[in-house]
Amino acid sequence: MNLNTLKEFRHEIYDCFEYASDALFNLADALMTESQAQSVLELTLSPNFERKWPSLYEALQMGQVNQTRFEQTMVRYAPHPFDGERLVLAVDATNIERPFSTTSADRGWLYKHNLPNCDKPVTVGWQFSTVVVVPAQTSSHTYIVSNRRIKTSQTPAEVASQQLSELRPYFAERPLNLGDRYYPTKAFIQNSSKDYDLLLRLKSNRVFYRKVVRDEQKRGRGAPAKHGARFQCNDPNTHGLPQRVWVGTDENGHKLVVSAWTELHLREAPELALSIIRIQREAASGKTHDPLESWYVWSGQTELDLTQVWSYYKRRYSIEHGYRFDKQDLLWEKPRLRYPSQFELWTAIVSLVHDELQIAQGLGLEVLRPWENSQRKPSPQQIRRGLSGIIVQLGSPAKASKVRGNGKGRAVGTKVRPATRYKVVKKGFSTSNLTNIRC
Repeated sequence: MNLNTLKEFRHEIYDCFEYASDALFNLADALMTESQAQSVLELTLSPNFERKWPSLYEALQMGQVNQTRFEQTMVRYAPHPFDGERLVLAVDATNIERPFSTTSADRGWLYKHNLPNCDKPVTVGWQFSTVVVVPAQTSSHTYIVSNRRIKTSQTPAEVASQQLSELRPYFAERPLNLGDRYYPTKAFIQNSSKDYDLLLRLKSNRVFYRKVVRDEQKRGRGAPAKHGARFQCNDPNTHGLPQRVWVGTDENGHKLVVSAWTELHLREAPELALSIIRIQREAASGKTHDPLESWYVWSGQTELDLTQVWSYYKRRYSIEHGYRFDKQDLLWEKPRLRYPSQFELWTAIVSLVHDELQIAQGLGLEVLRPWENSQRKPSPQQIRRGLSGIIVQLGSPAKASKVRGNGKGRAVGTKVRPATRYKVVKKGFSTSNLTNIRC
């Protein structure tokens, strides 16, 4: 990447904003350069925000972005894999907590991860589904290609399936997509495996079935069987001998055993031919978040090389580091915006800045503090510190603000009604069908 690429990206992204584009782009530049800001309102003090602070809230209230064009531009500037490697994506969902925002609509009950033992590890808020290009080595250098809010009437797997379906025409080659334990559902695999190779983690209690072995001599009355022998991940008695086994070591020299069972299927989808993969790690601690053995499902046009299973799936953890960077440094969770549409627009701004920092890699712009290791690859935050001076050189496609007088304000006698209060939505059993969402 070079400065011309970054400049072209900025101009193309600017054209994706359909209303309040100048103020929104100023906000993005302020967020990208003000690494010490602790609140969104502090961004209005930046020299790159050429307006007064009320313009920030007006832009987030009135602004609009062309979502399709925005995502298409993001994909066009995504990092390309090296020769001989393939494009690897990861999908995940994250919570934006809003437990006390009673005037915000469409908040739902959300499971809260990584809490100590408690009775109710839940919170209230919104949820976002993110598709990213993951780097070869686990880090926060992810590249966001789509970031959408999950409505309370939807599930993360539904939104992810729709995102992947709509993004596929923008990719030149068939990508590999990585996902956590909540994605290997019938609907998600059926829709996404048409355009992507899938490597998804499984819960240890998942059940699959082998193909039926037909015996013409023992045909009886009734419909023929659809399912063969049962295969349950946490029941060794149902496994039998794997079709493929690889024994090797990881990057630290610890023993790895990768086993694969082929031609299995879900009970509700006998037509899907899946491979179930088990990874046994000698160096694992055996705790919940670091099990001695973990399970995965593979759906692809060809068999997956067992030597690459662990190295591929490890790359999915980069999305967690990217989330942490967005929330802690790019202030993703900070603004207390009332309407979901406002927060979706703010999410687009955060995604834009996140990707600009990835495009700026390799330009030598990073600024390190005296105690930071100069031998390591610079982090997005270190790159962010050095972008203040380069913004002037790049220029901004946003038009300069026009000075105007004070507004008239509210008419005399206007009564301001209290904002509407909304109940928290509690999800029930979902019967939605994903078979018709393919574009």
